[in-house]
Amino acid sequence: MAFTEKYLTVPEPVEIGGRHIKRYHVTSDPAGIEPEVEKAAYALLPDLLPEPDGTPAAAFAVLHRGSDTGAYLNVYSWAWDNVLHFAGAAAGQSALGCPDSDPTHFVPVTGTARDRSWIGCVWELAPLGHERAAWIRHVLAPDTPDLPGYLADSLRTGTTATTAADGGQAA
Repeated sequence: MAFTEKYLTVPEPVEIGGRHIKRYHVTSDPAGIEPEVEKAAYALLPDLLPEPDGTPAAAFAVLHRGSDTGAYLNVYSWAWDNVLHFAGAAAGQSALGCPDSDPTHFVPVTGTARDRSWIGCVWELAPLGHERAAWIRHVLAPDTPDLPGYLADSLRTGTTATTAADGGQAA
């Protein structure tokens, strides 16, 4: 299997379900993710968030549009101050229990009878190291957590290779 890096775009954070969510989009298409796929994914997102526990209400989501019919939504929410809670959903991928090949028909893939506790593929994992460092830098290390600082500290748009290799911080 030949490996090719994918495009990574970074839309502005949004507030959903009482959480501030940083967003990353991964696709092999330079035009980005289709608006209908994005809309369908984010409509399911509130169902993938954990209950608040006193941790600053922040998360990051990786929406990946596969080069076939598949689309994947990985949601990483900060909990217990320093732990990532994971929940995921997929659309258009029969191997993950999706009922059809529609990339807008998302279904949860964690916590089901066919539990897939996977946290992401190689392209979807590019933001993880950056998000860990940003959480420490803005929330755990200061005397007072700086949630706005965390939300402003995202990888920059590029490819999954450049963002992972150089830390990907916005200039």
